[in-house]
Amino acid sequence: MRLSVAILTAEKREHDKDYTNPTPAFGTAPEALLQGFALLPDVDVHVLSCVRQPVCAPEKIAENIWYHNLHVPKIGWLRTGYQGCIRATRKKLREIRPDIVHGQGTEHNNALCAVFSGFPNVVTIHGNMKAMAEFYQARTGGYYWLTARLETLALRRTAGVLCNSAYTENQVAPRVRRSWRVANAVRGEFFKPLAAARIHKNVVLNIGVVCDYKRQIELVDVAKKLYERGRPVEFWFVGSCQADSPYGAAFLEKIRAAEPAGYARHLGLKNTGELMALLDSVPALVHFPLQEAFGLVVAEGLSRGLKFFGARVGGVPDIAEGVPGAELFAQDDWAGLATAVERWLTEDHPPSTGAAMLMRQRYAPEVIARRHLEIYGEVLGEA
Repeated sequence: MRLSVAILTAEKREHDKDYTNPTPAFGTAPEALLQGFALLPDVDVHVLSCVRQPVCAPEKIAENIWYHNLHVPKIGWLRTGYQGCIRATRKKLREIRPDIVHGQGTEHNNALCAVFSGFPNVVTIHGNMKAMAEFYQARTGGYYWLTARLETLALRRTAGVLCNSAYTENQVAPRVRRSWRVANAVRGEFFKPLAAARIHKNVVLNIGVVCDYKRQIELVDVAKKLYERGRPVEFWFVGSCQADSPYGAAFLEKIRAAEPAGYARHLGLKNTGELMALLDSVPALVHFPLQEAFGLVVAEGLSRGLKFFGARVGGVPDIAEGVPGAELFAQDDWAGLATAVERWLTEDHPPSTGAAMLMRQRYAPEVIARRHLEIYGEVLGEA
């Protein structure tokens, strides 16, 4: 029996306010999931995304995947509890008549649109908005404050929640009827053979938006300590940085001192091709956030065979479990991290043997897509 699934997910063109771009694009985790669905012949997938301005839209993005963007004026977004998005989504879903609706993420409108769709539905948690509101001590009426409350509303109404880590599952447990632990998929490109030899032998890469809870400033300080000990290591930072934010400005000030000395660099934002080229040119990855629902960049780096150093927080331990050579540390163990990197340098930079194979077995798009189909079957069997 052929299954029809509606995936509700955010458009990157909406996020970037890039309405002239003719090509639809999605977040890395939903994009990888769609790659998996494209490999499964017995499922029809309809992708729905709300946008504030009309954009170009191909009818299909794969043989069995249709794409629908829904123009919703500004008044229909967060300030009205996404009422415009909910109504537009319900209208389109009545035309499509899917068997099940899947809301991707609680950061914006997708989870709410799923639970008010009128169809059997599930929700995936990508980032825990309640935890983020607590971390930032969100002011009443602000984005995190509102989104955390809308998240709770959605989680209590949906048939079940797909959690990308044990951490996420524990965080949402009091607010859901049922949950499944399902990791984010890693995009298929990350499982291709390495393009070239690793030419930057002493580089440790960090990937992520520069912000306080990703803790790039503290990592620059670790690189500086190793430099002062005479260790030839350089930390490279990939990700956008808001120079007008206090944390971003402080980070860039540190980088200005570090670059001439040669122990840290900021490379800015990279597209997928550029990122893969970087991953294939360096031997190691470090990820040391205060909190992390999953840690997709960790899985992507390990998929390219990098040595990994990380904080034992959020979903990172799930990914690193059983990976040869992966080293995890307590949340604030900067001394332990510095010692481990120093030891690795003196041991001639051993790679993470076997990591790529483990990542493929766990997180390949088809593997994760098939697990989604099993969950959809459970929900529909009980409806």
